[in-house]
Amino acid sequence: MLILGSFPGEASLVARQYYAHPRNHFWPILGAVLGEPLAEIPYADRLSRIRARGVGIWDTIVACERAGSLDAAIRNAKQGEIARIRRIARELRAVCFNGNTAGSARSSWAAAGYATLVLPSTSPAYTRPVEEKLAAWRAVREFLEER
Repeated sequence: MLILGSFPGEASLVARQYYAHPRNHFWPILGAVLGEPLAEIPYADRLSRIRARGVGIWDTIVACERAGSLDAAIRNAKQGEIARIRRIARELRAVCFNGNTAGSARSSWAAAGYATLVLPSTSPAYTRPVEEKLAAWRAVREFLEER
């Protein structure tokens, strides 16, 4: 399974780590879904643990212009190549999208034959309660069990 965000925010770009902003709910939510203490362990260990569970992380946008970190500010976006992922991740069966901006690529991934699911954004800018986000993200477990 691949989890696609839109494009890394400023904190993630500076840290060179996915979901590095301390208020982003990604690591606590994914940790709860997988039953792993992802938010409390070093980044390299997080990646190892999710990889061992068959989960990868990437973005739908590989290059863009943007002032700040908000998806609404993204301009001149260049989408990632599905064909490239198909060559690299031959066992990939399902793609989940972290938020609606990433989810705008859903039809392309579905047309390529992948099961798809758009999830609520884990960004602190998406102000839904974390419990509500987690409830929706629990569907990730079903995707993993199906593979």
